[in-house]
Amino acid sequence: MKELKEFLRSIIPPFALSWYHFLWALLGAILYGFPARRLTVIGVTGTDGKSTTVEMIRRILQEAGYKTAATSSVWVAIGEEKQKNHRKMSMPGRMFLQKFLARAVAEGCTHAVIEVSSEGILQHRHRFLNMHTAVITNLSPEHIERHGSFENYRAEKQKLFFTAKRVHVINGDDENAIYFLQIPSKAIYVYGVSSKPQESSLKQTSSSKPQTILANDVQETKEGTDFSIGDTLIHLNLIGQFNAYNALAAICVGLAHGVSTETCRDALAKMPRMPGRTDPVFTKPFCVLIDYAVTPKALENLYSGVRSLFHPRRMICVFGACGGGRDKWKRPVLGKIAGAYCDEIILTNEDPYDEDPAEILSQIEEGAQKSVQKVMDRREAIRKALTMAQEDDAVVVSGKGSEDVIAVAGGKKIPWDERRVIEEEFAKLDK
Repeated sequence: MKELKEFLRSIIPPFALSWYHFLWALLGAILYGFPARRLTVIGVTGTDGKSTTVEMIRRILQEAGYKTAATSSVWVAIGEEKQKNHRKMSMPGRMFLQKFLARAVAEGCTHAVIEVSSEGILQHRHRFLNMHTAVITNLSPEHIERHGSFENYRAEKQKLFFTAKRVHVINGDDENAIYFLQIPSKAIYVYGVSSKPQESSLKQTSSSKPQTILANDVQETKEGTDFSIGDTLIHLNLIGQFNAYNALAAICVGLAHGVSTETCRDALAKMPRMPGRTDPVFTKPFCVLIDYAVTPKALENLYSGVRSLFHPRRMICVFGACGGGRDKWKRPVLGKIAGAYCDEIILTNEDPYDEDPAEILSQIEEGAQKSVQKVMDRREAIRKALTMAQEDDAVVVSGKGSEDVIAVAGGKKIPWDERRVIEEEFAKLDK
């Protein structure tokens, strides 16, 4: 099936493919009665942090009394009913989205929060969603083979903001902020950390002057992250400064929709850690964490965060890279980052799809510039890392997070649960 799709994509003119996707989106909206018109829809895009930000926004709106639906890489939720996303797609297809929104309307939801991917925008999945609010978490190179260049990738993200004309929420500390601040909107919220330069947010926008929300005195511990907005202290159970940014984005959305800072604070304080996102499995006798981290920036944030918070004696890192021809450029970059932070590196399968797994690992190894171990079987790689670990070490397993399958050749998907595998292998240790 994948080969057929690639063949058709190679012979069909780009404009014809674009019209196909657009008409499919229109058909979905017609079949389900344009449900987005009866909802306040919030789209969250960016390179990293989208799923966590979607969940934060959902919880803030729910705390304020709004029945809310949400879709992300991790969950699909309507009100209090929440199911794991098994589709291995951060942004579902057009028919799924329209059906989901129709069900949300039928069950009394007033708001919907949707994780929006660059591939989704490229295929017009964001069309006919009546976007009220657009959020950008951050931007760094990703999916370059698919889009042709970083500039094209950024341009796809910008399209979400052109369709949402009422509220824009922008990370003012991101170097690409200016490209989103120039897009007209009735209200613009810019967020950041007070110790960071806010030059991009101070430049003249194409519409109204942005409202700036800054986090002061960000404190990171093993238990969570604290910061203040004015006189309001915000506590997160999630670790890492990047989660302060995710929370700021969600708070801006709350403020834009009439939710007080205090209500945002209460919602975020109740939020547990996201599964598979900087998620500790054990902390004694050594620390074991899992994380999704598939981009260079996310991996560096993960490793630097573990170093600064847990101060491990040694850091043992287990990871791989996606196959299927996806972002081959970043494989040696991931290796270089691991080489800079990790004391021991174990390379393993992530989602090889139809590529040669050994070749993927060799490309990562090229960037590491230090000795690595290559263990193709992911369970065996985890077992090896746990066996190597001693008291006060940290084992960091990244690339899968909460995903429940490993995608291999021939379209086959092997059931997978990173946390459960670690718990099972840990139980076998004689420690």
